[in-house]
Amino acid sequence: MAVTPRPASTVVLMDYMSRIYLTQRPKTMKFMGGHYVFPGGAVEQGDHIEDSQFIKKVDSYELAEQSYYVAAARELFEEVGVLLCSTFEGSEVHFDEETEQKYRRQLLKGEISFLDMLKLEGIIFNFESLRYFGNLTTPKDSPIRFETKFFIARLPEGQSPKPDSSEIEHAAWYTPEEALSAYKRREISIAPPTILALKTIMEHENGRPLQMPDLTGMSLQDIRELKF
Repeated sequence: MAVTPRPASTVVLMDYMSRIYLTQRPKTMKFMGGHYVFPGGAVEQGDHIEDSQFIKKVDSYELAEQSYYVAAARELFEEVGVLLCSTFEGSEVHFDEETEQKYRRQLLKGEISFLDMLKLEGIIFNFESLRYFGNLTTPKDSPIRFETKFFIARLPEGQSPKPDSSEIEHAAWYTPEEALSAYKRREISIAPPTILALKTIMEHENGRPLQMPDLTGMSLQDIRELKF
């Protein structure tokens, strides 16, 4: 019997040099342990926000879609400390190290929600800081399944990633070409969905639409055998 996929979000963080940030999952993790992935994780209950002055969104988004955006911003902050928020006047927000670490710990422990943090600091999260470019669902024959939305975010000026050591074993900046070359040389392990996202970004830089192909219905074996 197929496992119901959990909603999830992942963020391709890109710097001003068009490099992307890849994080290595600890080898002890059940799902893709040891693989290099983008920051991300499952959508949580607190990510479902119907209406708030602290969330700037587009009216056409459905509630289910909104939760993916919130989850993406929360996971990016939890895992690597990058905050996609601004003041109500439009200025970027920079936490001092003590404040950042406090909120990241509280979020990871589930003591507060992302919205709680926004309210406490009087800041807003704008959906436009994330660009959606694809959706992938883990094949039915996988024992652990996710229905994942992929987003791109530009690294805010003045910020730098600070990976959480409990969730990330190693992290580094790569151009998409460098990451794929390292994978082909077997220097790093990358799962097919991450490879697909990297190739989509490369093709977009060469003028193609920023949209990942649909792999719905493909088995794990089919995806493993794809030629990238």
